[in-house]
Amino acid sequence: MPLTNNVIIKLNEITTLVEDKSEIKESEIVEIKSIFKNLVENNERYDMDEIEFWFENEGSWRKKQSRVRIVNLSSYIQDKFQQTAHLRIISDDDCSCGN
Repeated sequence: MPLTNNVIIKLNEITTLVEDKSEIKESEIVEIKSIFKNLVENNERYDMDEIEFWFENEGSWRKKQSRVRIVNLSSYIQDKFQQTAHLRIISDDDCSCGN
């Protein structure tokens, strides 16, 4: 699945956000998670291989460890969102229990 323009815009935002591409700070990780969370909450889907490929070709991410870290964060956020999206709370009005 190719990356959408919105995802590419956010990847560029991550590139701008991270000052030292060889060592991502904890505060930057929090922001990166927030960016990916915002994407999935807005029904944007992305493929982790495409994200890794994008960072490899972007040019400023020379350290593979940093690229892998971002890909892992994107995967974690997407998986977490998909798991919680399946959980639903049924109100008493929606109960088909006959009451």
